[in-house]
Amino acid sequence: MRLRFLKPVLLATAAALTLSACVTATPYGPAGVDSRYGYSDQRVDADRYRVSFAGNSVTSREQVEMALLLRAAEVTAESGYDWFSTVNRATDRDVRLQGIPDPFYRDRYGPFWGPSWRYQRRGLWSSWGDPFGRDYDVREIDRFEASAEIIMGRGAKPAGDANAFDAREVIQNLGPRVTRAM
Repeated sequence: MRLRFLKPVLLATAAALTLSACVTATPYGPAGVDSRYGYSDQRVDADRYRVSFAGNSVTSREQVEMALLLRAAEVTAESGYDWFSTVNRATDRDVRLQGIPDPFYRDRYGPFWGPSWRYQRRGLWSSWGDPFGRDYDVREIDRFEASAEIIMGRGAKPAGDANAFDAREVIQNLGPRVTRAM
């Protein structure tokens, strides 16, 4: 009887450890054919680019926005400019719900019995519970994507513009803080 209980626990623990080792935040690198996560940029005009960074479900909003600013600074420096200013900057949040069946539900309650609740509404009896006879754990999964249109300039950055950044300073400050793709 004890082995019957330990087997699912050990299996679930091994699966959780394997999955947690595989799931990491989106590394800083270009989005490619095999992955939609990472940065991308497109030249709009001689001194204007559209830059974006998409993170996976374990990449925080802060990491996504930091990677966006770093990529904007790199594009600015690579183009021979000194500073950039964000014109249109937005961070989108994609939320979805995921239901995960409880692997221990059948062992706990048997194949044909489970907790359910009944209530009466407008003279009819209704059930409240899982129609498939399993218990579910519902999680909310967030994914962030940030984008900005930048204008680049040479010389000293405009004083008093809160959306203007010195490209080399941003690279120096944010570069060491991001995890790069291998």
